[in-house]
Amino acid sequence: MMSNQRGRNYQFYTEYAFRKQYMSARNFILKKSFINMDYVYGTLSKSDGENPLDYCALRDNPMEFYVVATEAETGRVKYFDKNDISQDNYDVFKASCSIPFVCSPYTVKGVPYYDGALGDPVPVEKAFQLGCDRVVVILTKPEKELRTSESDEKLAAHIRKKYPAAAEKFCQRAQKYNESVAAAQEYAKQGKVLILSPDNTCGVTTLKKDKASLQRLYDKGYADSKKISDFLNIKPFSD
Repeated sequence: MMSNQRGRNYQFYTEYAFRKQYMSARNFILKKSFINMDYVYGTLSKSDGENPLDYCALRDNPMEFYVVATEAETGRVKYFDKNDISQDNYDVFKASCSIPFVCSPYTVKGVPYYDGALGDPVPVEKAFQLGCDRVVVILTKPEKELRTSESDEKLAAHIRKKYPAAAEKFCQRAQKYNESVAAAQEYAKQGKVLILSPDNTCGVTTLKKDKASLQRLYDKGYADSKKISDFLNIKPFSD
């Protein structure tokens, strides 16, 4: 939205994600990262890439912009903003998407980072702290589905020796997520939050490659997104 490139992310999920350069066991063996962030936010996204991000449009958009990541060594939450990116330097996106064990932490200015979901999986409180009066919360799971920690704990075990603080945050993610969703639900009762979530995930998981499932989930989200314009009192997108 900020770069006025509607539909760009759709192509990443439905086309590029099926390339071995994007995510594959080969990447994991050679780079210790199942998802090659340098391919996603470098090869594809740079100004001379196959699908370049319109950095100038993003930079000049007056909308505020934040990206959340988690410091691998300390477990502290880090919020990046526009000042942390520049033309063809999208390292903060790479850091924010680096799932522990599945990916190596991505280093930004000498600091290794993991996925922001470890530290602040549903940053509704942060949005209000930044001055928002109404917030749209988009969940990838059904709203009433509680997250459990079993799979997180298994992955955390693989990074605990080198990054114990991040591992501990990973083990706490489910509780933090559930608490944040509960807080969002209370704000929703007050009319301050709109929660958008699928009634089911259509079989889609974080790393699943199935175009039919992805399309079904996309269609659900697209239909639900039409609620946003009424909630925020803005002109809706045209189909």
